[in-house]
Amino acid sequence: MIRLLASTAVVALIAVPALAQPTNVRPTRDVTVTYRMSGFAGAPPQDMRMAFSPSTNKQRVDPPGGMGWMLIDRGANTAVMVMDAQRAIMTMPPSTVAAMSQEIPAGATFTRKGSTTVAGNACTEWEMVAGQARGTSCFTDDGVLLRTVTSAPNGAPVTMEATQVTYGTIEPAQLTVPQGYAAMPMPGAAPGAAPGAPPAR
Repeated sequence: MIRLLASTAVVALIAVPALAQPTNVRPTRDVTVTYRMSGFAGAPPQDMRMAFSPSTNKQRVDPPGGMGWMLIDRGANTAVMVMDAQRAIMTMPPSTVAAMSQEIPAGATFTRKGSTTVAGNACTEWEMVAGQARGTSCFTDDGVLLRTVTSAPNGAPVTMEATQVTYGTIEPAQLTVPQGYAAMPMPGAAPGAAPGAPPAR
């Protein structure tokens, strides 16, 4: 379940920067967005919340299921999974952090598709093509992703669409790992491996 939680967050985060080329690809002011995700691995539609603070360059992701939340520090290129029920944290391996904070793919081409309104906010739609990857996303002028649509391997649409957008200061405690939480290794890591070590092969 922990692996699934991390995977869901990674998939959603990868979609954010990889599928758009507006002027701003990250929010320019504090914002909290609730998204409805559908088509992810055949799961029923679920809600996910993301909060981003440009002043700290930190992002919090609360995936569906309520098992924990992820804190990404884009400036330090680090990420941890926080599990409040277990009072534990799990450091994500460098490869996972790199995927979550990846920028626009090299060689990507973009086509502006027009403007629309999502969750009461205006945004511009862009189509991106990068190799075999293709999708569309809609960003506000201040860098908030409101909708992204890609295709699953079977061709079915995979959508993440904002249902609520709230601007306002994000409390520092929401972007801070609680003190006193124990470090846990990644599932499948070799015995004695450091927290966040990749699974044993």
